[in-house]
This record gives sequence, C-alpha cells and structure tokens, in this order.
Amino acid sequence: MTPEAALEALKGAADWHKAEQMAAYHKVERTYLGVANPAIDASTKSWRQELSLDERLALADGLWRTDVHEARIAAAKLLTQARIRPDDSAAWALVSGWRHEFDAWAIADHAAIAGQKRLVADPSRLDEVEDWTRSENMWVRRAALTYTLPWTKQNNPKPEELVARDRILGWAAGYVDDRDWFIQKAIAWWLRDLARHDPARTRAFLDAHGGRMKPFARKEAARHLA
Repeated sequence: MTPEAALEALKGAADWHKAEQMAAYHKVERTYLGVANPAIDASTKSWRQELSLDERLALADGLWRTDVHEARIAAAKLLTQARIRPDDSAAWALVSGWRHEFDAWAIADHAAIAGQKRLVADPSRLDEVEDWTRSENMWVRRAALTYTLPWTKQNNPKPEELVARDRILGWAAGYVDDRDWFIQKAIAWWLRDLARHDPARTRAFLDAHGGRMKPFARKEAARHLA
C-alpha cells in the first residue's frame, strides 16, 4: 500500500460540499476531502491488519507528508494502538515528531491519541516530553498536556504513576500565565479529566493556581467537582 493508493482510497469517500464546510471551520489552508471519520476508521483498520509495522510506519509517514487533512488523520489512526510489537523508537519518533507541524486542533488531537499509547507503553519518554514544555511553539507546549492525558485517568495509580501525575501538574502550573486560548483549554482539559479520578489534586491545583487561569478554563476544569 503506497501513500498515493491510500489517498486515492480516501478520495473514494470524499464529499466535496462537506470539504468546503471543513475548510471554513478549521480555518487552516490545506486540502480537505470531506471524508467522515467512520470511513477513515474503516480504511485504517483494514490497513493495520494487512500491513507490517514497517509498512504502516512508511504509510503513516507518507500520508502525513501529503498535508491533506484526512490523510493526516489516517496517519495518526494507523499508529493508534495499545501494543505495537516491537515497540521500538520508530513509532514514537514519528508520532512525537509530528508535533512540530501542528497547526490545527483536530489533527493535533488525533496525533496525540497515537502518542498517548506510546507514552503509556514506555513512560520513560516523559523525560523527552518535559522538554516540549519549554518550546517557543504553542502547539508543542500544548502537546505536552494532550499526549499525557492517560495520567489523568488511573483510578488506582501506582506510586510511579502518582509521581508522573504530579510532574505533569507541575508543567500545567507553569502554563497558567500563558494567555493563549489553546494552552488554557489544554490545562482545563487535563484538570477536567483528572477531577473524575483524583478530585483532591484537582482542587489543590485550582486553589493554588486557578485565580490566574482564564475564567472559561477555570470553569471547565472544575466541571466535575462537587
């Protein structure tokens, strides 16, 4: 399966009227095909079953390089799975490297889901992610929170998972004075999800830092607190 053949398969489900709507909604200049997510899911599921890991990595890289909206979504979905064997550095290098080209939330968030799986598979990669928090690129800083969302969700975290949770909360605390809407939203998203599983830490964060967050972000972060 070549990137060109995969792109042609996606074009088979194109809806050009919907593509125009998507372009207006996302407000980022690139090609949109108007392909619905279920159709992308069906294609990438088939490709994952048919291709070896090396072939999937090559296809994901090629689809990403097209800069077509649905192709980039498909690239992320190709590598979104809990277990990749062997889980060497190649898949992580690809899905983490995409962050430098993020310019729209939808593609960034699909890529983050793929990245989350690779971080959970090897939490030592958090050392690399910490460097992202110091980037001048807003999308890279945001990715440090969106890629680490699994650490909000453990109901019975192990000691090392609590250490990681507190570490990431420290990154979020360093972001609260950043006025960028996407950064504020990412902080709120992290805290909102954390509140379902660790309300005490969420309250402590908001008590310490909530006054410096934008009102919409503070409200969103506290949504699930009693």
